[in-house]
Parts: sequence; C-alpha cells; structure tokens
Amino acid sequence: FTFLMSLVLAGIIGYVSERLGFTQNGVLPSIMVCVGGAFLFFVVRVMFGFSFGSPGLDAVAASVGALLLVPTHYRPIQRKGRSMRGRRHRR
Repeated sequence: FTFLMSLVLAGIIGYVSERLGFTQNGVLPSIMVCVGGAFLFFVVRVMFGFSFGSPGLDAVAASVGALLLVPTHYRPIQRKGRSMRGRRHRR
C-alpha cells in the first residue's frame, strides 16, 4: 500500500508541476519522471534504509528531485514562431 500511494503521490506532483508551469515537458513525461524518481527512491529506502521521514515525504522529495535533475525537452526548436521540422535549413 505504501508503494502504490507513493507512486500516486508522485503522479499528482508531476501533473501539478506541469499545470503550474514549473516544467514545460508535457503532462505525461512529467508524470513519468516523477513516478520513476519515486520508484527509485522507494527501492533505495527498502534496500539501504535511507529516508527523509515518512514515505509521503520521501515521494515528494524524490519527485521534485527527479524533475530538477532529468531534462526532458523533446520539443523541436522554434524560430520566429514556426517549427523547423520538415523544412530545409538555409544559411
């Protein structure tokens, strides 16, 4: 139950961070990054006993840390309001 609720809390943090403008990755990538961070930290907690306190606090810290550490900018570079995808680049 603790594991599942940690993942749910991480997903909520990913969604909220995207909606508030903390990240501009897209909703799904932000949720995936947060859930991955919470999963990794949960495994570290079980294996080595390292934690910040409650499992909820661990999930929040791991999610925010993962959002800060993992860059997920997959959008194409935009110049002058238009995307460069599918166009020839002139010099």
